[in-house]
Amino acid sequence: MATSSASAILKASLSNSSAKLPPTTTTTAAQKMLSNLSPFKNPLTSQTLKISTSVKRPFSCKSQADPSDSRSSKVQELNVYEINERDRGSPAYLRLSQKSVNSLGDLVPFSNKVYTGDLKKRAGITAGLCVLIKNEPEKKGDRYEAVYSFYLGEYGHIAVQGPYLTYEDTYLAVTGGSGIFEGAYGQVKLKQIIFPFKLFYTFYLKGIPDLPAELLGEPVPPSPAVEPTAAAKACEDGATITNFTN
Repeated sequence: MATSSASAILKASLSNSSAKLPPTTTTTAAQKMLSNLSPFKNPLTSQTLKISTSVKRPFSCKSQADPSDSRSSKVQELNVYEINERDRGSPAYLRLSQKSVNSLGDLVPFSNKVYTGDLKKRAGITAGLCVLIKNEPEKKGDRYEAVYSFYLGEYGHIAVQGPYLTYEDTYLAVTGGSGIFEGAYGQVKLKQIIFPFKLFYTFYLKGIPDLPAELLGEPVPPSPAVEPTAAAKACEDGATITNFTN
């Protein structure tokens, strides 16, 4: 009997102690932390979605978006002669290849006199550089890549670039210019008359105002016998363009 009473008293004591235990502090703290958390937002995902929705039209080049071009597409023909009168030390052959025959890499700086197509006026000079690309003995000549300009007094200059062949006619690109030739584009035909002393050029120019009349005289047909007038050679008054380049 004594044993049974003691056991009953112990169970009652334990039961009362368990009922009076306070809630655990760990559970309360975790609940507070969870209640304070805001929904997670991925900044990368949000930014990407924002960019995607803001793009409303496909990418296009400026030239496609604005097909209008203020430059004139009218083609104007300009003829000039380039004549080497052997008084400018031109051309200068720089044999950088150090070979006895013309070879890749040889440089040829040059500057010659320019006359209007009718050969009645001194117009200016050429100035530029040819880089030898290939010697072609079977054609008795060379292939160059040329970069040079035509300086035409107060009218400005025309820049050209392209193939320069000593044995046949070629076309070079007009890459720009200054003065009245600012914004010029098109091409120029180079006709070898007597290399490297007489050459005839026909420019097909676009993107510029109308050319002045004194540059548009009736061209003399190219031939080995052509020569500027004596007045033009002597740069006499009335036989040069305004402020011609010398």
